[in-house]
Amino acid sequence: MLGPSGSGKTTLLRLVAGLETPTSGRILFGGEDATHRPVRERRVGFVFQHYALFKHLSVAENIAYGLRVRPRATRPPDKEIRRRVAKLLELVQLSGLGRRAPAQLSGGQRQRVALARALAVEPRVLLLDEPFGALDAQVRRDLRRWLRELHDRTGHTTLFVTHDQEEALELADRVAILNKGRIEQIGTPDDVLDRPATAFVAGFVGEAVRLPVELAPHALRIGGQAIALDHGLPSGAAALFVRPTDLTLAEPFGDNRLTATVVSVRRRGPARRIELAIADRLPTVEIELAIGRTVHQGQAVHLRLLTPRLFAS
Repeated sequence: MLGPSGSGKTTLLRLVAGLETPTSGRILFGGEDATHRPVRERRVGFVFQHYALFKHLSVAENIAYGLRVRPRATRPPDKEIRRRVAKLLELVQLSGLGRRAPAQLSGGQRQRVALARALAVEPRVLLLDEPFGALDAQVRRDLRRWLRELHDRTGHTTLFVTHDQEEALELADRVAILNKGRIEQIGTPDDVLDRPATAFVAGFVGEAVRLPVELAPHALRIGGQAIALDHGLPSGAAALFVRPTDLTLAEPFGDNRLTATVVSVRRRGPARRIELAIADRLPTVEIELAIGRTVHQGQAVHLRLLTPRLFAS
């Protein structure tokens, strides 16, 4: 579940967990209505951003906590609890660390303990609320790969909340884009990236810049320049959403070229990006610069539009 702050991601998780009550609609677990079931009967595992581990308990005792507080009738024997904790420590790659205190672990290790604690109760649904938000970039990347592998091994239904697009698109089988308490689109990562259903999704996912344009039959006008385009939308005002991969430098001759001015050239990780101005009153756009290609600030260049993402205004 991906969306800006305040879009309703955490509220939706809390509704699924039973920590909030919906004013309408139903929550189904495998076709069973769980809308009015208390939290203890839903069998959900919840992992928070800041671990929420008990500082006075060891790693093993933290993992066992959800089992030990069950009513006596449903509480496993001590031997079974110890066996399950040992198995979970192995699963989250923390074997041998069960006697340590949470303070003796790194942030990434503590988050693995929190995940093992959530898995200990054998949840029907695993809920993750920005679980990597407090970690540095490299640890986040490592834990993303590990979590995806863990999910494939355990098969738990998992709802993962994040505002990090890279994280969502790398981890998810399906992505739900939320905005102001509403779901704008649900689909595979390819669906939401390549086939955005609304202008909000087009502008939110993939570093897109929104450019106001005018449409005519079989043509698009942007900042005083026009290119031929079969768009299938009514003539008039529209919005064009442009990502760095949607434009490419082109030769100065030929049809359907836009002219732009280089504002700056800068590094973006291993790649270089050019910031370009197509017209004075329009937002600037960025494209990636091919290896071996050189441009300079103030230089006029020509662009070709590869992927038009258009929405009527």
